[in-house]
Amino acid sequence: MKRLITPACLMVVCLLLLAEVGARVFFAQDISGRFDYGYNPQAGFAERADGTVELFRAGGRRFHPQTFKRHRPPGTFRIFVVGDSVPRGPSFKTAYPWFLGDELRRHDIAAESINLALPGYGPRRCQVVLQKILEYEPSLVVLHINDTNKWEDEREWRRSQEFKGWHPRHWLMKVFIFRRLYEAKLEKVFWPLVPEAIRLKYAANDADAQVAAAQDPREIAARIRLAEETAAENVAMLRQRRIPIILVTQCRLEEDPRHGLYLSDHGLDPLGATLVGPGTYHISMKDVFSRRDFRALFTNFSGHLHKEGHQVLAHAICEKIELEQAALGLPMAKVAVAGRPPDPPIMGPNPQPVVPKP
Repeated sequence: MKRLITPACLMVVCLLLLAEVGARVFFAQDISGRFDYGYNPQAGFAERADGTVELFRAGGRRFHPQTFKRHRPPGTFRIFVVGDSVPRGPSFKTAYPWFLGDELRRHDIAAESINLALPGYGPRRCQVVLQKILEYEPSLVVLHINDTNKWEDEREWRRSQEFKGWHPRHWLMKVFIFRRLYEAKLEKVFWPLVPEAIRLKYAANDADAQVAAAQDPREIAARIRLAEETAAENVAMLRQRRIPIILVTQCRLEEDPRHGLYLSDHGLDPLGATLVGPGTYHISMKDVFSRRDFRALFTNFSGHLHKEGHQVLAHAICEKIELEQAALGLPMAKVAVAGRPPDPPIMGPNPQPVVPKP
C-alpha cells in the first residue's frame, strides 16, 4: 500500500501553511474582515500609534482613503457622512462631503468633513459604520436614508455567516487562500457557467433576484419598514449621546410616459420629517432639487449625482448648518451659505483646518 503522506504532499502542505502565515502576518490589515462583507465594525479603519485613524479599502468596504485624528482636535467641527454610493460620489473631491468641508473652512470654521459612504450599503451596514464612528467624537453626523439597498445587505449577511463556527466542515474555509478561491469560483467561474434556466430556478442570478425584489409589493413594504426601524434606532442612539444628526432622505430620477421626468422619494420624506426633534434635522433631496433643472444634475435614472448636483447638496447642508448653528455650538457669525456674503467674522484662536487626505 502506497504511503498517503508523500514528500510531495508534505511540500504542498508546507507551502500552504507558509502562504497562510504570510497572509496573516504581513497582510493582516488587508484581510481583516475580508469575509464579513461589511459587517465587521473594524474593517477599513486602521488606528495608528500616533493617534491617527486611516480609512482604507478592506473587508468589503471601499472607503475613500482619508486620515483624521482619533480624538477630535480642540476647536474642530468634525462631520461624518454615512450612506451609500450617492454621497460617496463619482470621486473623493467631486462628492459633496468634500465641498461641504471646503465651504465651511472658507468661512473660518476649522472643519473636518469625512466621507464614510460606501456603495451598496443599506440601513443595516450603514448602522454598523455609524456605531463605529461614535468612537471618534463627531460634532455632527449626516446620515443618508435610502431603501433600495436592503437586498444587498441581506445577501452579504448570508455570505458573512456561511462558514461561521468551527464545525469540521468549515475548517477548510478557515484557510484564507481556500476561502478566496471559493469566493472567486462562485463570482468569476461558477455562476457564468451555470445555464440561465438553472440560475433563474434557484434565484442564483443576483440581478434577476434584485429586480424581482424591487417589484414585489411585499418587499417594497419591508424595505420601507426596515428604513423606518433603523433610522429610529440611529436617531435614538445619537440623541442619547447628544450628537447632532442631519437625516438626508434620498430621491431618484424617474420618468412617467404621461408626465415626463420627476423625482421620487419612495415615501422616505415623511419618515425623515417624523424623526425631527432636539438635535435631529432633516433635509429632503427631493425638495432641494425640485426647485432646479434637476435633469442635468443626476447621472441617470437613479439617485446618483454629477459634480454640480453634489455642489447643490453641499450648499443645502451648509444652509441647514447656518440655521442651526447655535444648537450645533458654532459662533453665529462664522457660517455663510455660498452666494451670500458672510457677516464680519468673530476672530478667535487661529484654527488650523485638518483636511482629510484624498
